[in-house]
Amino acid sequence: MKTFFKTAALAIFAASALLTSCSNTKLLSSYSAPNSKLPKSSKVLVMAMMGDQDKKLRANMEKIMVECLQARGINAGSAIEEFGIDALKSLDEKTAMKKIKDQGFDGAFTIALLDKTKESSYKRGRIGIAPYPYRFWGYYNHYYSNFYGRVYMPGYISDDIKFILEGSVYGLQADKLLYSAKTKTFNPSSPKALASEFTKKLLNDMYKNGVIAD
Repeated sequence: MKTFFKTAALAIFAASALLTSCSNTKLLSSYSAPNSKLPKSSKVLVMAMMGDQDKKLRANMEKIMVECLQARGINAGSAIEEFGIDALKSLDEKTAMKKIKDQGFDGAFTIALLDKTKESSYKRGRIGIAPYPYRFWGYYNHYYSNFYGRVYMPGYISDDIKFILEGSVYGLQADKLLYSAKTKTFNPSSPKALASEFTKKLLNDMYKNGVIAD
């Protein structure tokens, strides 16, 4: 009997550790402007903003968000595909906006990596933030200029990788923020998994708040 309970406790502990290590994305905050519905006639440029060490994440973010917007009937394009990976960084606002609008884009969806940290924390032995950026180019330029059964069991130390991401949608004609949200994700299994979870979380919230429709 003792062997049974010991085996059961170890199995539960292993399951708990596995669940802790799995990716988990939570919505930290969201904002929707009044009458902020994104028309399906819009052409939206998706721009992921993060450092060179996260190139895979950046590419996956743009690709998956574009695909999901298109699946909802919204014309969308990737900044990397349209302009190259660093083509807009060195441009002033007037030149960049002309370049973007000349391609027919009247909306922008920025995705910014705000924080990526490793956290060590003690897991108990039981089972059981910055103002919203209201102007599109000001936000894009600022990012690259300045940010760059309950059984008691012994506790354990867990190393978690935390990602804080922010997605913001702008109408470029009026230079107006339509929607912005922050998410927190622990231990994504891959850049693609993180991009997929983030995209799903934000698009569901945008749908809930009437920013997009099926």
